[in-house]
Amino acid sequence: MQKLKRKIFWLLISVGIVAAMLFSPIGASAQNDDVYLGGMPAGFTLGIGGAQIVGICEVLTENGVQNPAKQAELSVGDVIISFRDVKIEDAADMDGVLSNFGGGEAEITVERGKETLKKHITPVKDMTSGRYKLGVLIRDSISGIGTVTYIRKDGRFGSLGHAVAASDGSLMDVDEGSIFNCSIVNVVKGERGRAGELKGLFVNDKKIATADKNCAVGIFGKMESDYDCTHLQTVSISEEAQPGRAVIYSTIDGIIPKEYAISIIKVDKGNKQNKNFVIKITDKELLQETGGIVQGMSGSPIVQNGKLIGAVTHVFLNDPTRGYGTAIENMIGQ
Repeated sequence: MQKLKRKIFWLLISVGIVAAMLFSPIGASAQNDDVYLGGMPAGFTLGIGGAQIVGICEVLTENGVQNPAKQAELSVGDVIISFRDVKIEDAADMDGVLSNFGGGEAEITVERGKETLKKHITPVKDMTSGRYKLGVLIRDSISGIGTVTYIRKDGRFGSLGHAVAASDGSLMDVDEGSIFNCSIVNVVKGERGRAGELKGLFVNDKKIATADKNCAVGIFGKMESDYDCTHLQTVSISEEAQPGRAVIYSTIDGIIPKEYAISIIKVDKGNKQNKNFVIKITDKELLQETGGIVQGMSGSPIVQNGKLIGAVTHVFLNDPTRGYGTAIENMIGQ
């Protein structure tokens, strides 16, 4: 009888453990994991998977001024992905095929938004350089400054809190990118009706991380294996945000983040645009130096009650002391 009671006891314990595993909320383990707190600036150089047209221009030829791109109905924003069936991955590829071009009409393939279009273009010879040209200005990457929000223990990082967008506001397709240490050297103060800006310099040409994802809530990727996180503060993450006092971590001079006081005015976890918080900068030093939220501060981690709850994303143009934040649960699993 005693043995039977012991068996029943251990059976109940086992059932309880299994039940706890089955009915535990998904993501609870992630919520309890600590991450390294960001706030440091980073320089981003993101490939766009081709040669993007950023301008249409005329070419001076022996027969006068001509515009091949306009005649071929190419547009600013188009990304050239092939020319005469040769894959184009960057501006150097485009220069290469044109340097070996012998004249005549050629097929060119471009991506325009979600469409892939085949066009026919007749490059013309520039009278000054003697080289064939399409009549376009192109770029193969985009660069900028943002703020790292967190680094997970597995080395994956999240930053910006919002997407890198194309000129028409759509999500920009980015190829693999490189992330570098950055030092903030100047601040353009924000004013009502005009966004301010952090200005920085890449510290060196040694990348600290590789970016592999651009989505609605930021740029994500993996830190280099030799990146030292031991100097960074660790913090738990929490989905329990509420109106009231909080802080952000951001860098407005040099490379070291500082803590600045804010107030969370509104919490809206169901917002479809990931604008889950309305925040107001209350820190006197930050207001004095920047006027509030400025470009480059996107991704600055928001911490409340000692836990990471989100990241700064946008500024109100009519009031730079206020802006939006996205909830950490939108970012942490990317």
